[in-house]
Amino acid sequence: MVKVIADSTCDLSKELIERYNITILPLHILLGEKEYEDGINITPTEIFTWSDENKSTPKTSAPSIEQAIEIFERELKGASELVVFSISEDMSTSANVSRMAAEELDASDRIHVINSKNLSTGIGLTVIEAAIMAAEGKSGEEIVDAINKIIPKVRASFVVDTLVYLHRGGRCSGLSAMLGAAIKLHPRIVVNDGIMSSDKKYRGKMRSVTLSYVQDLEEELRKAKKDRVFITHTSDDSELVDSVRKYLESLNVFDEIHETRAGGVISSHCGPGTLGVLFIDEC
Repeated sequence: MVKVIADSTCDLSKELIERYNITILPLHILLGEKEYEDGINITPTEIFTWSDENKSTPKTSAPSIEQAIEIFERELKGASELVVFSISEDMSTSANVSRMAAEELDASDRIHVINSKNLSTGIGLTVIEAAIMAAEGKSGEEIVDAINKIIPKVRASFVVDTLVYLHRGGRCSGLSAMLGAAIKLHPRIVVNDGIMSSDKKYRGKMRSVTLSYVQDLEEELRKAKKDRVFITHTSDDSELVDSVRKYLESLNVFDEIHETRAGGVISSHCGPGTLGVLFIDEC
């Protein structure tokens, strides 16, 4: 039996984690001198409050090797192999920590570490695919081979309400953040081969921006793998999120439309009001 493990940046909901029998390895978030575990003892709302009060972005770090060893050792008692997903190696050392943990356990032949080359539910999409294959009795090698073919087909993008958090995290200049706020500029951030970049900019209020963003994806959405699509966000605007869901429903493409809140690590760098639509290309 193969067990699937993912680091906490996969942003899957508790319901999906339980449905697909996935184990989560938490990254760490540092607010000043206090350290927290992503998804366990800190919420995005608490992160935003701290960040705004301190005019700073929290520091985030990979899982500890001790915790990775503990989780892997426990899961290997009931599984023949582990398939472990990490956030893009261009964004974190999470994958390397998992590899070192596998070496410490002398189990590198049983623990397969996958660099997702993505973030948030861009990872979650592949984690679910792997979990389905594991339930079907596929071997670790078979799952890794299949997932590596799916990874380039994952489409992950999002629009941000404010550039302040990207600026605090060093991904946007102070001038760009200031000008963006003045003219209500909202970039579309996309992930390509593990790296984030901006490929388009929208202007206006977030509700109209979000609808324009989703409409711009329509051609790709109609060619997507129909099993599932994710609306992943840090927004408190339920009407905005509902409007995106209704639009996706109107396309009659997807069997399942999942709404998930981004976890602490992703929220730390993107800020409140961020929303993305993530899916797998069928082609």
